[in-house]
Amino acid sequence: MTEADKNAIPDEEREDRQDDPNPVMAEIGAHDTSSAVALVGHPIHAMMVHFPIAFTVATLGADVFYWWSGDDFWLRVGLWAVGGAFATGVAAGLAGTAELLLVKGIRVRVASWTHAITAMMLISILGLNWGLRLVAPEAVLPHGIAVSALAMVFTGFAGWHGGKLVFDHGVGAIVSPKQ
Repeated sequence: MTEADKNAIPDEEREDRQDDPNPVMAEIGAHDTSSAVALVGHPIHAMMVHFPIAFTVATLGADVFYWWSGDDFWLRVGLWAVGGAFATGVAAGLAGTAELLLVKGIRVRVASWTHAITAMMLISILGLNWGLRLVAPEAVLPHGIAVSALAMVFTGFAGWHGGKLVFDHGVGAIVSPKQ
């Protein structure tokens, strides 16, 4: 194989590539990242996060429909949706916090802490949004819809960092020796 042929092969597929000499990266990569809070080998946190995400999207949707139609039905839908987002967000947050505290391979990654902090901020925003609707339903316009939009931004940030943990760092992934 010529040098030009070797250079045409992507780095991750080359057999002659050397591992990263950075001792910090070697230390981080040495720790297991498989899930400690799992059901039949499937990480519970990863199974639960879909619910608060869906409820958060539904809350913003209900707010937009209320703004557009003025129908009080959408106020009730938004109240129930954000209540569901908050409750399922707390449950997913507890599972994620358990993973963070129990698995050293997760704990040593900066992306884990960024994801955790962003997700806790999201849960706080959802709690604010739910409390606002319980105390003053007429405040959905403009305050509730603004808080719902802010919750969507934090949902995007938390999801982005959670995805980085799974896809870039292999957190929670169980790879069999056959692969």
